[in-house]
Amino acid sequence: MKIDWKVKVGIALLILAGASYGGYRYYTGQQEAKQAAAVQTTQVQRMDLKSTVSATGTIRPVDSVEVSSKITARLASVLVKENDMVKAGQVVATLDAKDYAAKRDQAQYKVTNTKAEYDRIRYLYSIGADTAKQLEDAQMNYDTAVSELSQAQSDASETNILAPIDGTVVGEPKTVGTMAVSTSDNPTVIMRLANLSTKQIMAKVDETDIGSIKDGQTATFTVDSFPQKTFTARVSKISQTDTSNTWDTSSSSSSSSSSSTSVIYYYVTLDVDDPEGILYPGMTARVDIETATRANAIAIPLSAVRTDTQGSYVVVKNPDGTQENRYIETGIYSDDYVEVLSGLSEGEEIVTTLTSKKTSSSSSVHPGGPMF
Repeated sequence: MKIDWKVKVGIALLILAGASYGGYRYYTGQQEAKQAAAVQTTQVQRMDLKSTVSATGTIRPVDSVEVSSKITARLASVLVKENDMVKAGQVVATLDAKDYAAKRDQAQYKVTNTKAEYDRIRYLYSIGADTAKQLEDAQMNYDTAVSELSQAQSDASETNILAPIDGTVVGEPKTVGTMAVSTSDNPTVIMRLANLSTKQIMAKVDETDIGSIKDGQTATFTVDSFPQKTFTARVSKISQTDTSNTWDTSSSSSSSSSSSTSVIYYYVTLDVDDPEGILYPGMTARVDIETATRANAIAIPLSAVRTDTQGSYVVVKNPDGTQENRYIETGIYSDDYVEVLSGLSEGEEIVTTLTSKKTSSSSSVHPGGPMF
């Protein structure tokens, strides 16, 4: 029986259609397999979370002082050296006293002479030989001489430089022969003393984080000298003004600084625990201040959280393999995880990577980072 050519064409088209459909199914199956392999999921779990604020600061002693002279003279001796321990009231240096001793002796001589002159005129006045004006002048000269002697004696006593606090000599003192100048605006610093038994960190905290810092919060920090060691500290003071006083419009310097930078920082002081005494002033401390903790909280990785105009959401993988967008309420954040206050239950499976596969939610979403 001869097959009509139209039948032949129809058979050929059916075969071609079948082959095409089979190829399409194979291709889509491969693509779905690749997408399935690309999807990473994790289970919602419970864990202890800790939220921290990171900052950088400088270690400094709680008590420190610059030792200067009240008079101007050359250093005659320096009795301590760097790292020496001193006690309050201890003589740590002396100044050349010759000029001040001479001035004191001259002042004493003047007191003796004016006293004798005053006694003589007072006697003469008592017998009517001198006037009241002469007696007043003699009295004034004597009083002036006594005042000058008191000043000379005080200056002479200042040639001994005393330690004002218990502490350690920090850095090298000035050498013998240095002129110690006494001025109100720029006196010569002979040496620096610091009580190294108690230390603090002066840390700079960004204005976006300063609201979560409270007195008494604990912190940990590291320094470059001991990278494997973690130290502890506690917040003891929060500055009420930013580091540049940008709010003070009366200051030209603050106005210029505020225009030159858009980042505002506040100083936070932390008391340091250093029982071994191995931390030195000036070391850079990288601080993590603990601002909140949650025990046994429902938590998910930060990488699973996305945001759109409606808020934060996650992609939930249902038991049947379908996916849906689920909006959540977040709590505190740690470095890698975020607390979930509502929207998820422990054990649910969520997607941590996005695919082009459509979800069951009809809302328009835009992948992005978590909203802080």
